[in-house]
Amino acid sequence: MRRLTGILLIIVSAASFGTLAIFGRFAYSENIDTFTLLFLRFGLSASFMILMLILRKEPFPRGRILARLIGMGAVGYAGQSYFYLTAIKYASAGLVALLLYLYPFFVALLSMIFLHEKPTFVKAIALILALCGTALTVGPVSGQLVGALMAIGAALVYSFYIIVGANVTRHVSAFQSSTVIFTSGAAVYGALTCANGANFPQTDSGWLVVLGIVLIATVIPVSTFLAGLERVGPTNAAMLSTIEPIVTVLLASWLFGDKLLPIVLVGGVLILIAVVILTRAEMQPEDT
Repeated sequence: MRRLTGILLIIVSAASFGTLAIFGRFAYSENIDTFTLLFLRFGLSASFMILMLILRKEPFPRGRILARLIGMGAVGYAGQSYFYLTAIKYASAGLVALLLYLYPFFVALLSMIFLHEKPTFVKAIALILALCGTALTVGPVSGQLVGALMAIGAALVYSFYIIVGANVTRHVSAFQSSTVIFTSGAAVYGALTCANGANFPQTDSGWLVVLGIVLIATVIPVSTFLAGLERVGPTNAAMLSTIEPIVTVLLASWLFGDKLLPIVLVGGVLILIAVVILTRAEMQPEDT
């Protein structure tokens, strides 16, 4: 039951994260710049999580755990966002998304190196299917070398974020870890916003978009991911998260009229097959 709960939490996280690109498109149509948007995203999310900590009477993390969580937010989340947003400027969104989803491979490799996790044939098959499905789903096209390198950098940073988080989440709750991560990210983007000038939403619809980003695309997915990560481990969490592009593609088709090509549907099926394979394997009793 614990593993099943973890799997469901990661799926909810991935589906919620899949809405970020949709909300982002609406936000940019409201003329909100990237730094201001990310400052509002993390700042408001941090405020919400601090309130939740107070209501739940949970203590604020301290010591080494606090330092690692600050690093996850200020370096991991802020760094991954920087690389990803820079990559979008130099390469197509499809290519960037594909290269970002190299992170399950990086996570699997880092887990074997640092966490001594044993590779299995089932996980290898699921990883290959998930990556192939992601490639077909996002429909990558060629882009500039700088953009490709930035996207790979984003995947690497996110991989280390997951590896560090796998250990930290054993010592604190998802609410505690999310609070520190959001606050650290807000501090970084707050400084960048001050340096570049703020551009806050000017309409009610703009603030509604920001609210959607905060609740649906940030608080829910990060909290559920950290809670699920502690239950299923970093490699499984990374593979299960590959359903995210399916959600993005379907929403883009519904809201913006983007065409769903047959190759995209094939990619979605491959990802779902990978998730089913992994889920069935996780539900089997471990060898003794």
